[in-house]
Amino acid sequence: MALELRQQLKLSQQLIMTPQLQMAIKLLQLSRLELMDTIQQELEENPALDEIQDTDGKEADGGQAAADAEPDKPAVEESLKEVSIDEKLNSDIDWSNYLDEYSSAGRVHFESEKRESTNFDAFIARKESLHDHLLWQLLMTSPTSETEKIGSLIAGNLNRDGYLDTTVEELAMASDEDVHVVESVLKLMQSFDPSGVCARDLKECLIIQADRVGLDNTLVIDIINDHLKHLENKNYNAIAKELKTNIKNIVSAVNIIKSFEPKPGRLFSEEEPHYITPDIYVHKLGDELVVMLNDDGMPRLRVNSYYREAIKKGQPITAGAREYVQEKIRSAAWLIRSIHQRQKTIYKVMQSILQFQREFFEKGISCLKPMVLRDVAEDIGMHESTISRVTTNKYVHTPQGIFELKYFFNSSINRIHGGAIASASVQDKIKQIIDDENPKKPYSDEKISEILKAYNISIARRTVAKYREQLKILPSNKRKKF
Repeated sequence: MALELRQQLKLSQQLIMTPQLQMAIKLLQLSRLELMDTIQQELEENPALDEIQDTDGKEADGGQAAADAEPDKPAVEESLKEVSIDEKLNSDIDWSNYLDEYSSAGRVHFESEKRESTNFDAFIARKESLHDHLLWQLLMTSPTSETEKIGSLIAGNLNRDGYLDTTVEELAMASDEDVHVVESVLKLMQSFDPSGVCARDLKECLIIQADRVGLDNTLVIDIINDHLKHLENKNYNAIAKELKTNIKNIVSAVNIIKSFEPKPGRLFSEEEPHYITPDIYVHKLGDELVVMLNDDGMPRLRVNSYYREAIKKGQPITAGAREYVQEKIRSAAWLIRSIHQRQKTIYKVMQSILQFQREFFEKGISCLKPMVLRDVAEDIGMHESTISRVTTNKYVHTPQGIFELKYFFNSSINRIHGGAIASASVQDKIKQIIDDENPKKPYSDEKISEILKAYNISIARRTVAKYREQLKILPSNKRKKF
């Protein structure tokens, strides 16, 4: 078989990810906070990108046109008008205080109203950590250098819940001290605030707290030592039988244990709360629902006029500098255009969601309809992947509360007598049933499934269990109250 070389002309279509398309896709899937961080980083790195300040007057409102326009002559003359003092002195000045102040030996300060004293707690740089709190208490005991060293090791090996993550033997090896010395220092630190800190497990944590309130050698200690598994499952009858006492005493002891803190370190958690800022608002004005984009705090951008004019008028600059400036101007223009396209796309998606889920915005979760990404994609003429990017980490403020856009897309569950209902509406109905149940006789998952049939909803027991777990609701045996 002979081998030969041939040339062949072939015409085909291929989608190429241009830099503009890559930037648009990247910005589309960012959350609001991530977008603002990206814009801030671009403002620092790109000299051709400027932020429009509100103090720019017409420039803040009119954009580039106002930046290029020549200033009006009357406006300039008005700004250069000579300043004259036409104000008159108030006739209600307290001249006696004025004279007393400047004729006395020392400076006298007069206040017309009483002011609140400064709250210096507001000037604390950061929240006190559990490590610092424990070391402060240790130093208050005037410890020796060995004790301070061991105490620092113990405090440094606590997890976020305040439990000791290592063994006494490992601490002894790390500090080159005897195990009994380490044990005594650990015992000392277990008496510190918060109560139960430096424990090695839940049982020790609860016992420390019980001893702190003088409940040693009581029913509470017996339950913690030997019956935590029954306590977890609320099997109070088994505890009463083994401890040979009545159920009333067991319930009283359990209520005391419930008042203890199982995670002493959580009071000193250094995690800062992350507040959700909605990307879009849905307001009800009369009978109409209005969609509004949230532009508060969003930087308003423009291409720097100096660099733009330098390229436009052909200023004498080197070829390398010209290419650099053109690249930065092009990048700035792409960013501004991509942000505008992102906001426009979010608005169109929200308008489509409002069209499908209007009853939800007016009446609540019970009226949420089944909907998938394809419904919105076909409605606004976009791909499902684009809708998925738009609805990820984007939030909307509605008359019913704040929701992620993904919330409105959920599977459908067929009703018994025809029709369909959204899975989120079923979860809400399960939560209502559990909220209304008798706490002494909570409903099982099978019973909840039977109750739902009265509402024309047919789902299996395992589906009820799955939705209940998603709602973080305990099973019936752990919801029971005595």
